[in-house]
Amino acid sequence: MLSDKLGIGTNWLDNLGLGKSKNVPLLGLDISSTSVKLVELSRSGKNYQIERYVIEHLPKDALSEGNLVDIEGIADAIRKAWKRLGSSTKNVAIAIPTAMAIYKKLLVPVTQSDDMEGMIESEANQIIPFPLDEVNLDYQVLGPSPGSVDDLEVLLCAARKEKVEERVAVVEMAGLKAHLVDVESFAMMTAFEQIQQQLPDHGMNQTFALFDIGATKIHCNVIRNGQQIYYREQAFGGQQLTRDIQRRYGISFEEAENGKRSMAMPDGYESELLHPFVDSLAQEIQRALQFFYTTVSVSQYLRVDYILLAGGCSMLPGLDDAVASRTQISTMIANPFTTMVQSSGIRLKDLLLDAPALLVACGLAMRRFD
Repeated sequence: MLSDKLGIGTNWLDNLGLGKSKNVPLLGLDISSTSVKLVELSRSGKNYQIERYVIEHLPKDALSEGNLVDIEGIADAIRKAWKRLGSSTKNVAIAIPTAMAIYKKLLVPVTQSDDMEGMIESEANQIIPFPLDEVNLDYQVLGPSPGSVDDLEVLLCAARKEKVEERVAVVEMAGLKAHLVDVESFAMMTAFEQIQQQLPDHGMNQTFALFDIGATKIHCNVIRNGQQIYYREQAFGGQQLTRDIQRRYGISFEEAENGKRSMAMPDGYESELLHPFVDSLAQEIQRALQFFYTTVSVSQYLRVDYILLAGGCSMLPGLDDAVASRTQISTMIANPFTTMVQSSGIRLKDLLLDAPALLVACGLAMRRFD
């Protein structure tokens, strides 16, 4: 096995999100830049059921560029979130930031599939800028290539061991167990499957731009027929509005964050701060689409059919209308729970507000049912 040659565990695909979780009871744990989110799902017949979820805010600057800075603060937040959740399950699925993963789809001739590991190792040496003994690496055969019956599609995926291990360690400090490690963009695509069910023809042969708008970055993920065809990050996020509020009203970061979420702000907030920020955010989304059109779309003649907005900032009043107006593309708020049954403990009003921020956690929780 390739994993034997490289001295890594043979279950790395299970850990990285490409294998199967064997239906072990599992929570989805998303460690984002400002909060941790836990989601627990079950089955209700053929449908998923959301049993419970919780969002626990992190100490300020606990993460920086995806790196865990305040390990103890993050572990404490995870511990508090799990206690608030009220679940007995301690196994969790976590994810590393997409920017920390290296993945590439390869075409391997069927006639050379007997030497798959040799070909993968050779390719890995070319695309991974670290010594291979410093990374977790493996591959998954996806199946025959749609464009060539003589080729197999193979997904090569790798991540630096230290980036995976620090997330596993912080989970263990919180008293939980990291059962598997996924990649954030993969987890979002898993949750996106639920959103597709709400669309004509389940969204087949249509192109979707999924924007996850976080505190410091916008993550653009373009998906077509279940495949990620484009991914890009832009440095722009909701913390800019928070800082504008701080400066304008002379309040603390926490007060500004709470006011932004509750809309309990002084007169003039909407016209002076909110509307200009929403317009700037819509401009950034339009710019991200332009990058897509000038790179991938030109060669494949694809146009985006739908825009979906996710992340904490997606619920800003008027953002969906502003994006639709600027791009002339149908825009909707991403909610992976619409097709799910809600348990009696779920408050629907709260879930509707929180759902766009739970996309990664939801996708991770769904890994239980691989």
